[in-house]
Amino acid sequence: MEGHVSKVAEKHQPIYEIRDLKCSYGDAFTLLIPSLMIERGDSVGIIGPNGSGKSTLLRTLAFLQVPMGGSIRYRGRKLSSPQNVNTLSVTMLLQEPYLLKRSVFENIAYGLKTRGRRPDLTERVKHALVQVGLDPVKFARRRWYELSGGESQRVALAARLAIEPEVLILDEPTANVDRQSAFQIKEAIGLIRRKYGTTLIVASHDHLWLGQIATRNLEIYDGRVSETGGANLIQGHWQGCKEGLWEYRLSDGQRIYSINPPGEHAAALLHPSSIIVSTEHPEGMSARNILQGTVSAMHLEREPGKVRVEVMVSTLPFICSLTVQAVENLGIIPGKRVWVVFKASSLQWH
Repeated sequence: MEGHVSKVAEKHQPIYEIRDLKCSYGDAFTLLIPSLMIERGDSVGIIGPNGSGKSTLLRTLAFLQVPMGGSIRYRGRKLSSPQNVNTLSVTMLLQEPYLLKRSVFENIAYGLKTRGRRPDLTERVKHALVQVGLDPVKFARRRWYELSGGESQRVALAARLAIEPEVLILDEPTANVDRQSAFQIKEAIGLIRRKYGTTLIVASHDHLWLGQIATRNLEIYDGRVSETGGANLIQGHWQGCKEGLWEYRLSDGQRIYSINPPGEHAAALLHPSSIIVSTEHPEGMSARNILQGTVSAMHLEREPGKVRVEVMVSTLPFICSLTVQAVENLGIIPGKRVWVVFKASSLQWH
Protein backbone atom coordinates (compact mmCIF):
# COMPACT_ATOMS: atom_id res chain seq x y z
CA MET A 1 0.00 0.00 0.00
CA GLU A 2 2.79 2.42 0.91
CA GLY A 3 4.51 1.71 -2.40
CA HIS A 4 1.29 2.43 -4.27
CA VAL A 5 0.84 5.75 -2.44
CA SER A 6 4.44 6.66 -3.21
CA LYS A 7 3.95 6.05 -6.93
CA VAL A 8 0.74 8.09 -6.97
CA ALA A 9 2.49 10.98 -5.19
CA GLU A 10 5.38 10.84 -7.65
CA LYS A 11 2.97 10.93 -10.58
CA HIS A 12 1.57 14.25 -9.37
CA GLN A 13 4.94 15.82 -8.61
CA PRO A 14 6.33 18.40 -11.05
CA ILE A 15 8.93 16.99 -13.41
CA TYR A 16 11.25 19.91 -12.47
CA GLU A 17 11.42 22.10 -9.39
CA ILE A 18 14.12 24.79 -9.45
CA ARG A 19 15.18 26.87 -6.45
CA ASP A 20 17.77 29.69 -6.49
CA LEU A 21 19.50 28.36 -9.60
CA LYS A 22 22.68 30.19 -10.59
CA CYS A 23 24.91 29.66 -13.61
CA SER A 24 27.71 32.17 -14.20
CA TYR A 25 30.35 32.92 -16.84
CA GLY A 26 32.84 35.25 -15.17
CA ASP A 27 31.57 38.80 -14.85
CA ALA A 28 29.88 38.85 -18.24
CA PHE A 29 26.75 36.80 -17.65
CA THR A 30 24.77 35.21 -14.86
CA LEU A 31 21.60 33.14 -15.14
CA LEU A 32 19.51 33.53 -11.99
CA ILE A 33 16.23 31.68 -11.41
CA PRO A 34 14.79 32.05 -7.89
CA SER A 35 11.92 29.64 -8.54
CA LEU A 36 10.60 27.66 -11.49
CA MET A 37 8.31 24.67 -11.78
CA ILE A 38 7.59 22.55 -14.87
CA GLU A 39 4.76 20.05 -14.69
CA ARG A 40 4.77 16.58 -16.22
CA GLY A 41 3.51 16.62 -19.79
CA ASP A 42 3.98 20.38 -20.18
CA SER A 43 5.03 21.85 -23.50
CA VAL A 44 7.14 24.88 -22.57
CA GLY A 45 8.45 27.43 -25.03
CA ILE A 46 11.65 29.32 -24.17
CA ILE A 47 11.94 32.69 -25.90
CA GLY A 48 14.29 35.66 -25.66
CA PRO A 49 17.11 37.40 -27.56
CA ASN A 50 20.48 35.83 -28.34
CA GLY A 51 22.75 35.70 -25.33
CA SER A 52 19.89 35.92 -22.85
CA GLY A 53 20.54 32.51 -21.29
CA LYS A 54 18.20 30.19 -23.19
CA SER A 55 20.82 27.58 -24.09
CA THR A 56 22.31 27.71 -20.59
CA LEU A 57 18.92 26.94 -19.07
CA LEU A 58 18.32 24.08 -21.51
CA ARG A 59 21.72 22.50 -20.88
CA THR A 60 21.15 22.75 -17.15
CA LEU A 61 17.74 21.10 -17.41
CA ALA A 62 19.32 18.36 -19.54
CA PHE A 63 21.95 17.84 -16.80
CA LEU A 64 24.73 18.61 -19.28
CA GLN A 65 25.86 21.61 -17.23
CA VAL A 66 26.27 21.81 -13.47
CA PRO A 67 24.91 25.01 -11.89
CA MET A 68 27.08 27.08 -9.54
CA GLY A 69 24.33 27.30 -6.96
CA GLY A 70 20.79 26.35 -6.14
CA SER A 71 19.01 23.07 -6.68
CA ILE A 72 17.06 21.14 -9.29
CA ARG A 73 14.55 18.51 -8.24
CA TYR A 74 13.73 16.03 -10.96
CA ARG A 75 10.62 13.92 -10.21
CA GLY A 76 10.96 15.01 -6.60
CA ARG A 77 14.62 14.04 -6.26
CA LYS A 78 17.21 16.70 -5.52
CA LEU A 79 20.07 16.50 -7.98
CA SER A 80 23.26 18.35 -7.14
CA SER A 81 25.93 16.49 -9.14
CA PRO A 82 26.40 15.46 -12.79
CA GLN A 83 23.88 12.78 -13.68
CA ASN A 84 23.77 9.94 -16.14
CA VAL A 85 20.99 11.17 -18.43
CA ASN A 86 20.41 7.63 -19.67
CA THR A 87 18.94 6.77 -16.26
CA LEU A 88 16.93 10.02 -16.04
CA SER A 89 15.17 9.63 -19.40
CA VAL A 90 16.04 13.20 -20.36
CA THR A 91 17.45 13.93 -23.80
CA MET A 92 18.38 17.10 -25.68
CA LEU A 93 18.50 17.95 -29.38
CA LEU A 94 21.05 20.64 -30.19
CA GLN A 95 20.73 23.33 -32.84
CA GLU A 96 23.59 21.76 -34.80
CA PRO A 97 22.85 18.02 -34.99
CA TYR A 98 25.68 15.69 -34.06
CA LEU A 99 25.63 12.33 -35.83
CA LEU A 100 27.96 9.39 -35.38
CA LYS A 101 30.03 8.52 -38.44
CA ARG A 102 27.80 5.59 -39.14
CA SER A 103 24.60 4.75 -41.00
CA VAL A 104 21.26 6.35 -40.16
CA PHE A 105 20.13 3.03 -38.66
CA GLU A 106 23.15 2.83 -36.36
CA ASN A 107 22.72 6.45 -35.28
CA ILE A 108 19.15 5.83 -34.17
CA ALA A 109 19.93 2.41 -32.69
CA TYR A 110 22.82 3.69 -30.58
CA GLY A 111 20.70 5.12 -27.76
CA LEU A 112 18.52 2.03 -27.68
CA LYS A 113 21.54 -0.26 -27.42
CA THR A 114 23.07 1.71 -24.54
CA ARG A 115 19.76 1.35 -22.70
CA GLY A 116 19.60 -2.40 -23.35
CA ARG A 117 16.57 -2.23 -25.64
CA ARG A 118 17.65 -4.78 -28.23
CA PRO A 119 14.74 -7.23 -28.74
CA ASP A 120 12.64 -4.87 -30.89
CA LEU A 121 15.53 -2.70 -32.06
CA THR A 122 14.80 -2.80 -35.79
CA GLU A 123 11.12 -1.99 -35.40
CA ARG A 124 11.87 0.91 -33.04
CA VAL A 125 14.33 2.41 -35.52
CA LYS A 126 11.87 2.08 -38.41
CA HIS A 127 9.08 3.61 -36.34
CA ALA A 128 11.26 6.55 -35.31
CA LEU A 129 12.14 7.25 -38.96
CA VAL A 130 8.47 7.21 -39.93
CA GLN A 131 7.71 9.63 -37.08
CA VAL A 132 10.07 12.24 -38.55
CA GLY A 133 8.82 11.71 -42.10
CA LEU A 134 11.75 9.68 -43.47
CA ASP A 135 11.20 6.43 -45.39
CA PRO A 136 13.06 3.62 -43.57
CA VAL A 137 13.68 1.78 -46.85
CA LYS A 138 15.40 4.82 -48.37
CA PHE A 139 17.17 6.21 -45.30
CA ALA A 140 18.07 3.41 -42.87
CA ARG A 141 21.29 2.45 -44.66
CA ARG A 142 22.37 5.94 -45.72
CA ARG A 143 25.61 7.23 -44.29
CA TRP A 144 25.75 10.36 -42.16
CA TYR A 145 27.43 12.41 -44.93
CA GLU A 146 24.67 11.63 -47.44
CA LEU A 147 22.07 13.68 -45.56
CA SER A 148 20.99 17.27 -46.03
CA GLY A 149 20.89 19.64 -43.06
CA GLY A 150 17.17 19.10 -42.55
CA GLU A 151 17.50 15.32 -42.89
CA SER A 152 20.38 15.27 -40.38
CA GLN A 153 18.28 17.16 -37.85
CA ARG A 154 15.37 14.79 -38.36
CA VAL A 155 17.62 11.73 -37.92
CA ALA A 156 19.03 13.25 -34.73
CA LEU A 157 15.48 13.80 -33.50
CA ALA A 158 14.48 10.25 -34.47
CA ALA A 159 17.33 8.92 -32.30
CA ARG A 160 15.81 10.72 -29.34
CA LEU A 161 12.21 9.77 -30.09
CA ALA A 162 13.18 6.11 -30.30
CA ILE A 163 14.01 5.97 -26.58
CA GLU A 164 10.59 7.44 -25.67
CA PRO A 165 12.02 9.99 -23.20
CA GLU A 166 10.17 11.51 -20.26
CA VAL A 167 11.66 14.90 -21.16
CA LEU A 168 12.66 16.07 -24.64
CA ILE A 169 14.63 19.35 -24.76
CA LEU A 170 15.20 21.10 -28.09
CA ASP A 171 17.45 24.11 -28.74
CA GLU A 172 16.42 26.01 -31.91
CA PRO A 173 15.46 22.78 -33.73
CA THR A 174 14.30 24.57 -36.90
CA ALA A 175 17.06 27.20 -37.17
CA ASN A 176 18.89 25.56 -40.08
CA VAL A 177 16.27 23.38 -41.73
CA ASP A 178 13.85 23.67 -44.65
CA ARG A 179 10.11 24.21 -44.26
CA GLN A 180 9.24 20.54 -44.74
CA SER A 181 11.69 19.49 -42.02
CA ALA A 182 10.31 22.14 -39.65
CA PHE A 183 6.82 20.75 -40.22
CA GLN A 184 7.93 17.16 -39.65
CA ILE A 185 9.75 18.10 -36.45
CA LYS A 186 6.60 19.82 -35.14
CA GLU A 187 4.43 16.82 -36.00
CA ALA A 188 6.87 14.32 -34.48
CA ILE A 189 7.29 16.04 -31.12
CA GLY A 190 3.56 16.71 -30.89
CA LEU A 191 2.89 13.01 -31.45
CA ILE A 192 5.34 11.80 -28.79
CA ARG A 193 3.83 14.21 -26.27
CA ARG A 194 0.31 12.97 -26.98
CA LYS A 195 1.29 9.29 -27.06
CA TYR A 196 3.72 9.05 -24.15
CA GLY A 197 3.07 12.22 -22.12
CA THR A 198 6.58 13.45 -22.86
CA THR A 199 7.43 16.84 -21.37
CA LEU A 200 8.68 19.22 -24.08
CA ILE A 201 11.00 22.18 -23.46
CA VAL A 202 11.74 24.05 -26.68
CA ALA A 203 13.76 27.22 -27.38
CA SER A 204 13.06 28.89 -30.70
CA HIS A 205 13.17 32.27 -32.39
CA ASP A 206 10.40 31.13 -34.73
CA HIS A 207 7.43 32.25 -32.65
CA LEU A 208 4.89 31.14 -35.27
CA TRP A 209 6.29 27.59 -35.24
CA LEU A 210 6.67 27.57 -31.46
CA GLY A 211 3.12 28.85 -30.99
CA GLN A 212 1.81 25.63 -32.51
CA ILE A 213 3.67 23.56 -29.91
CA ALA A 214 4.02 25.38 -26.60
CA THR A 215 1.16 25.61 -24.10
CA ARG A 216 3.07 28.23 -22.08
CA ASN A 217 6.15 30.39 -22.56
CA LEU A 218 9.09 31.36 -20.39
CA GLU A 219 10.76 34.57 -21.46
CA ILE A 220 14.44 35.06 -20.72
CA TYR A 221 16.19 38.41 -20.88
CA ASP A 222 19.65 39.13 -19.50
CA GLY A 223 19.68 35.94 -17.45
CA ARG A 224 16.29 36.50 -15.80
CA VAL A 225 13.19 34.41 -16.38
CA SER A 226 9.72 35.94 -16.54
CA GLU A 227 7.01 33.33 -16.21
CA THR A 228 4.38 35.39 -17.93
CA GLY A 229 2.62 32.66 -19.86
CA GLY A 230 2.36 34.05 -23.35
CA ALA A 231 3.50 37.60 -22.64
CA ASN A 232 5.02 39.54 -25.51
CA LEU A 233 8.65 40.58 -25.40
CA ILE A 234 9.31 43.69 -27.49
CA GLN A 235 12.95 44.64 -27.86
CA GLY A 236 13.01 47.76 -29.93
CA HIS A 237 15.23 50.56 -31.14
CA TRP A 238 13.43 53.30 -29.25
CA GLN A 239 13.59 56.92 -30.42
CA GLY A 240 12.11 60.02 -28.83
CA CYS A 241 9.14 61.55 -30.63
CA LYS A 242 6.28 63.98 -29.97
CA GLU A 243 4.34 64.52 -26.74
CA GLY A 244 7.06 62.97 -24.61
CA LEU A 245 6.53 59.53 -26.12
CA TRP A 246 9.05 57.13 -27.63
CA GLU A 247 8.56 55.09 -30.76
CA TYR A 248 9.85 51.88 -32.32
CA ARG A 249 9.42 51.69 -36.09
CA LEU A 250 8.59 48.29 -37.53
CA SER A 251 9.86 47.18 -40.93
CA ASP A 252 6.50 47.92 -42.62
CA GLY A 253 6.43 51.49 -41.30
CA GLN A 254 4.02 50.95 -38.41
CA ARG A 255 5.10 52.33 -35.03
CA ILE A 256 4.89 51.14 -31.45
CA TYR A 257 4.65 53.94 -28.90
CA SER A 258 5.93 53.69 -25.33
CA ILE A 259 6.59 55.81 -22.25
CA ASN A 260 10.09 56.38 -20.86
CA PRO A 261 12.10 53.30 -21.88
CA PRO A 262 15.17 52.87 -19.65
CA GLY A 263 17.42 52.64 -22.69
CA GLU A 264 17.51 52.86 -26.48
CA HIS A 265 17.47 49.06 -26.85
CA ALA A 266 15.35 48.27 -23.78
CA ALA A 267 13.03 45.26 -23.83
CA ALA A 268 9.39 45.67 -22.83
CA LEU A 269 6.80 43.13 -21.71
CA LEU A 270 3.23 43.45 -22.93
CA HIS A 271 0.70 41.16 -21.28
CA PRO A 272 -1.84 39.54 -23.62
CA SER A 273 -4.73 40.80 -21.47
CA SER A 274 -3.61 44.40 -22.16
CA ILE A 275 -4.35 44.00 -25.89
CA ILE A 276 -7.70 44.64 -27.56
CA VAL A 277 -8.31 42.86 -30.87
CA SER A 278 -10.60 44.46 -33.44
CA THR A 279 -11.70 43.29 -36.88
CA GLU A 280 -12.36 46.90 -37.94
CA HIS A 281 -10.08 49.91 -37.65
CA PRO A 282 -10.85 51.38 -34.20
CA GLU A 283 -12.13 54.94 -34.11
CA GLY A 284 -12.17 57.36 -31.20
CA MET A 285 -9.91 55.31 -28.91
CA SER A 286 -7.34 56.92 -26.62
CA ALA A 287 -4.83 54.08 -27.03
CA ARG A 288 -1.80 55.23 -29.01
CA ASN A 289 -0.94 51.82 -30.42
CA ILE A 290 -3.26 50.66 -33.21
CA LEU A 291 -1.42 48.13 -35.34
CA GLN A 292 -2.67 46.13 -38.29
CA GLY A 293 -1.75 42.47 -38.58
CA THR A 294 -2.90 38.99 -39.56
CA VAL A 295 -4.02 36.15 -37.29
CA SER A 296 -1.31 33.50 -37.60
CA ALA A 297 -2.28 30.91 -34.94
CA MET A 298 -4.96 30.11 -32.37
CA HIS A 299 -4.89 27.74 -29.39
CA LEU A 300 -7.08 27.02 -26.39
CA GLU A 301 -5.51 28.19 -23.14
CA ARG A 302 -5.37 26.27 -19.90
CA GLU A 303 -7.84 28.69 -18.37
CA PRO A 304 -11.33 27.50 -19.36
CA GLY A 305 -13.09 29.66 -21.92
CA LYS A 306 -9.93 31.44 -23.09
CA VAL A 307 -8.23 31.36 -26.51
CA ARG A 308 -4.66 32.44 -27.27
CA VAL A 309 -4.62 34.32 -30.56
CA GLU A 310 -1.30 35.15 -32.21
CA VAL A 311 -1.29 38.11 -34.58
CA MET A 312 1.68 38.81 -36.85
CA VAL A 313 2.29 42.55 -37.15
CA SER A 314 5.04 43.18 -39.69
CA THR A 315 7.65 40.65 -38.48
CA LEU A 316 6.62 40.88 -34.83
CA PRO A 317 4.18 38.33 -33.31
CA PHE A 318 1.67 39.54 -30.72
CA ILE A 319 0.06 37.00 -28.38
CA CYS A 320 -3.45 38.06 -27.33
CA SER A 321 -5.85 36.46 -24.86
CA LEU A 322 -9.55 36.43 -25.82
CA THR A 323 -12.63 34.66 -24.57
CA VAL A 324 -14.15 31.93 -26.72
CA GLN A 325 -17.26 34.11 -27.01
CA ALA A 326 -15.23 37.07 -28.31
CA VAL A 327 -13.50 34.89 -30.90
CA GLU A 328 -16.87 33.62 -32.12
CA ASN A 329 -18.49 37.08 -32.17
CA LEU A 330 -15.58 38.60 -34.10
CA GLY A 331 -15.30 35.65 -36.46
CA ILE A 332 -11.56 35.39 -35.84
CA ILE A 333 -9.80 32.64 -37.79
CA PRO A 334 -6.18 32.16 -38.96
CA GLY A 335 -5.46 34.43 -41.92
CA LYS A 336 -7.98 37.11 -40.91
CA ARG A 337 -6.84 40.74 -40.91
CA VAL A 338 -7.23 42.40 -37.51
CA TRP A 339 -5.98 45.33 -35.45
CA VAL A 340 -4.21 45.00 -32.11
CA VAL A 341 -4.77 47.94 -29.77
CA PHE A 342 -2.97 48.78 -26.52
CA LYS A 343 -1.89 51.80 -24.50
CA ALA A 344 1.66 53.13 -24.50
CA SER A 345 1.59 52.81 -20.71
CA SER A 346 0.86 49.05 -20.98
CA LEU A 347 4.48 48.32 -21.87
CA GLN A 348 6.37 47.21 -18.76
CA TRP A 349 10.12 47.50 -18.84
CA HIS A 350 12.10 44.29 -18.34
